Amino acid sequence: MSHDHIDLDRAATTPVHVDVLDAMLPYFRERAGNPSSIHAAGRVARRGLEEARERVAAALRAAPSAVIFTSGATEALHLGVLGTLAARGERAHVVSAVTEHAATLAAVRTAQRRGAEVTWIEPDADGVIDPDEVVRALRDDTALVALMRVNNETGVITDVARVGDAVRERRGALLVDAVQAFGMEEVSLDAFRADMIALSAHKVEGPKGIGALVVRPGLRLEGVTLGGAQERGLRAGTPAVASAVGFGVAAEFAATGAPDRARRVAALRDALEAAIAAHEGVLVNGAGAPRGPKHLNVRIAAVDGEALLINLDGEGVLASAGSACAAGSIEASHVLMAMGLSRVEAASSVRFSLDDHLDHADVARAATRIVRAIERTRAVPV
Repeated sequence: MSHDHIDLDRAATTPVHVDVLDAMLPYFRERAGNPSSIHAAGRVARRGLEEARERVAAALRAAPSAVIFTSGATEALHLGVLGTLAARGERAHVVSAVTEHAATLAAVRTAQRRGAEVTWIEPDADGVIDPDEVVRALRDDTALVALMRVNNETGVITDVARVGDAVRERRGALLVDAVQAFGMEEVSLDAFRADMIALSAHKVEGPKGIGALVVRPGLRLEGVTLGGAQERGLRAGTPAVASAVGFGVAAEFAATGAPDRARRVAALRDALEAAIAAHEGVLVNGAGAPRGPKHLNVRIAAVDGEALLINLDGEGVLASAGSACAAGSIEASHVLMAMGLSRVEAASSVRFSLDDHLDHADVARAATRIVRAIERTRAVPV
């Protein structure tokens, strides 16, 4: 058993960067005013909040007024889906994919219960959502298309930009979940031809509990959290100033040098993939698809995924069975089953995810431990 650990679960969350923490700390004590207050302490907090908004906006190449702070990407996605339909008519048409994050699926299904008609796009065997199929699904009454750029479980990329112009021609809106893309490529409304982008700070060394919906100027949107005029009236409640400040710093880091970071992480991911895929009975899910640089999702014959995760933990390797938002769930991955995997194959799949705080020596040690954990798991009948 190992007493040190190698974190290969960075798609789930990341530690807060020390510079992010340092920037946040004053807003818990000496700058702890309510930014809605007009007195001096409130004005100091307001200045911190708006400077954070400017930093996030700059990282996304957007105007500060485009950034709506939320409690995370889940809330941002719900605001994007339900706020759009509240503004445009809840019986409008929506297009989304069955492989979306659970937050998007829940929001779209809520819209469906309220009267929206939904077209669900299925992936191919590699998990790819065909943008041409999305475009063919558009109708004159399509109000919203909701797609993720990088799948949170497999890393498979969707060419959202090919969808954006067609959506706008029909006066609809494209909402892009860019949570797993941010920090690894340019993320902006223009780059994705998007109308809204959802982000989460804790995926890029920022604090948990803060995210943003970046909204194209002029887009009609109604708030779904009511009771105050904060965040342009779209998200009531006292803003989490310290968290927003941390998000601003983290967003700057994420946007700086993203292509170089992606190349470094991809090289590490490819090395890990080569090492463990050479082991008997290990297959890569989504191997034939374009994938983001940090994800590696593998299915492993003759193992139980939960038992493997326990043995990986014993070896000091942090990994996941899929989305961290499904923690504690024994259900097989909806993403993998949509790709055609059986329930048994999906249940024997594990997600590894990397960042550039690792090096090739870490990856080599991790591969050795992973193989050892696989063999230990196989030694016990499923």
